[in-house]
Amino acid sequence: MDIVHRIGIQASPAQVYAALASIDGLAAWWTTRASGQAEPGGHITFQFDDPAGNQIGGFAMQVLEQTPAQRVRWRVQDGPPEWVGTEVDFTLTQDGGWTIVRFGHRHWRDDGEFRAHCSTKWASFLLSLRDLVETGRGRPAPHDVKIGNWH
Repeated sequence: MDIVHRIGIQASPAQVYAALASIDGLAAWWTTRASGQAEPGGHITFQFDDPAGNQIGGFAMQVLEQTPAQRVRWRVQDGPPEWVGTEVDFTLTQDGGWTIVRFGHRHWRDDGEFRAHCSTKWASFLLSLRDLVETGRGRPAPHDVKIGNWH
């Protein structure tokens, strides 16, 4: 089972790639608490806090692939059990003045409430990515859109 989304961003693939392939870029649209080494073979840690500064979750990813202006792919190594072993990938293609981001969070073992929650959160963070690249300002956690009682 996979979470899959598609979003168009009015920018070049190189601009979108820059927001996906660097710690500073990731911290500007996903979570302000991103750290590590974003190059292939490296490890990235993402921590999520509530607006009061209390940690509410986190993930550790191994960077599997970075193809400039085309693809970024990670494997989850630590975090909620439902995430461990899954893969996250962003594939970029250009269509006129748009970069099309095909997002996948693949190999889920359970089709439960948490997967549904994560699908919606990924959608909101992809809109944050779009806003960052198009306007210079994303909505990374803890400033992200709240979607319910889980966050």
